Amino acid sequence: MYVYVGVSNMCNAIGIVNYEGPNVNVKGMEDYRPVSAFSFLGRYRLIDFPISNMSNSGVNHIKVFVKTNPRSLIEHLGTGRHYNINSKRGKLHILPAKNMDDVDFYNNDINSYMFNMQAIEDVNQPYVILAPAHMIYRQDFSNLLDAHIESGADITMLYQNVDNAKEAFINCDVLNLNKQKGVLSIEKNRGNSKSKTISLETYVMSKDLFISLVKKAANISSLYWFRDIVNEECSELDIRGVAHRGFVACVNDFKSYFNANIDLLDYDKAMDLFNSDWPIYTRTNDSCPTQYYSDVTVQNSMVSNGCIVEGDIVNSVIGRGVVIKKGAVIKNSIILPGAIIGEDVHIENVVVDKKARIVRKKELIGHPDQPLYVKRNDKI
Repeated sequence: MYVYVGVSNMCNAIGIVNYEGPNVNVKGMEDYRPVSAFSFLGRYRLIDFPISNMSNSGVNHIKVFVKTNPRSLIEHLGTGRHYNINSKRGKLHILPAKNMDDVDFYNNDINSYMFNMQAIEDVNQPYVILAPAHMIYRQDFSNLLDAHIESGADITMLYQNVDNAKEAFINCDVLNLNKQKGVLSIEKNRGNSKSKTISLETYVMSKDLFISLVKKAANISSLYWFRDIVNEECSELDIRGVAHRGFVACVNDFKSYFNANIDLLDYDKAMDLFNSDWPIYTRTNDSCPTQYYSDVTVQNSMVSNGCIVEGDIVNSVIGRGVVIKKGAVIKNSIILPGAIIGEDVHIENVVVDKKARIVRKKELIGHPDQPLYVKRNDKI
């Protein structure tokens, strides 16, 4: 367990964790919980990464927006005390979308900000740090805010240069930058070029500018997202990009969720994301250590507490309380908490959702580019 004393100065900004935009659609898993509440690496939720970045950076007033199926997210966040948010001055607020119907195309972040505008205006901090829940990275927001203030820019945006944009980060925002790192426009990655400047959908600006942009967007169009008004203001405002260096994953579809988990089984990538001086906080569950029976093989995998392992595990992520029976083989797969894998079952390139039971069907094999999905509480 890490003991973290935090930054010496408070980061004078309100943190806003936005919900997933129209470019995020994780079929199957999203039927049961918002993307921000997805299980990740067996013990985390995706929401843990932006909140931990904010908490470690000294941001102690955080607002989390939620659009649909909020129960699991609200249960996980609780009071927010496990995120090391200052107990006296800190606050973690969960704010609902105006309409919790996921199929309503009016359900965008601008409408949610307008619906909760009073809660934003009442905050004393003069700056806003806006981050998404579906991007996984490690970032000191206090340094980013200092760079923003020093530059004199109206808006600072975080980005990552990537060389695999043909097969990854599809439908993510792409920044067109000039030589001075000024943002000229925001486009979408359609997978037509290898190298792209991927936006991490992270914005820093004054609270006053944020509020004025939200209200302007609401007046222009009922269908505008925040990125739309920022894109429209590129010619009018001083918007600058700041490069992020390090591991980044975007979970915006089922395959990217699968890949993000499997990629972090690579030790170097995992060490790049996780740092003992920058802990990723999460809600803890007391459970016994995992029991490994004799003659089982476990290779290059992450196995959480409370599991019973009688079969073999290779290159996989196993959540809390999973039972793997004798003779079972799990390869290149992600097993969410509470699932049961029966005797002599062979699964490969599969995501098994919470509390599913695979007993009768002895072989489930997907393709690495098209992993299979077993629904929550399903029986196979």
